[in-house]
Amino acid sequence: MKIYLVQHGEAVAKEIDPDRPLSEQGRREVEKMAGFLAMAGVRVEQILHSGKTRARQTAELLADRLLSGGQIESVSGINPNDPVAAFAGSINDWSVDTMVVGHLPFMARLVSCLMTGQDDRVLVTFTPGSVVCLEQADQPGWSLLWMLRPELVK
Repeated sequence: MKIYLVQHGEAVAKEIDPDRPLSEQGRREVEKMAGFLAMAGVRVEQILHSGKTRARQTAELLADRLLSGGQIESVSGINPNDPVAAFAGSINDWSVDTMVVGHLPFMARLVSCLMTGQDDRVLVTFTPGSVVCLEQADQPGWSLLWMLRPELVK
């Protein structure tokens, strides 16, 4: 099983819109990322997001190209400063390839928790719109397969 951990695309400043939807650049970058991942054969059965506007919009753009027969769902426990242990533990119950769209620092801490069992080590550096692909290893734990940042997708 694979999980794809995504930081939402670039959002507008809180001063412009307190709801912080995706900026035009953020929307373009997520659309390019979705197209690239689709061409690479990435497909997921479910996409989970935090419920915040920028995460929901990112999830919707990715779903247009990557979601195969599943659904988009808002879940609790993945906001920026939420503890990661409970959510990380719930991943072990999943049986399908899943994409999770969230925020920093939660997403970076989740990668660390899944790979090392500790959430206080920085293993990857997300930028808005980045995708990290982890695969469940034979033994307990997860392995990093790849990471892709928007500036690499042209």
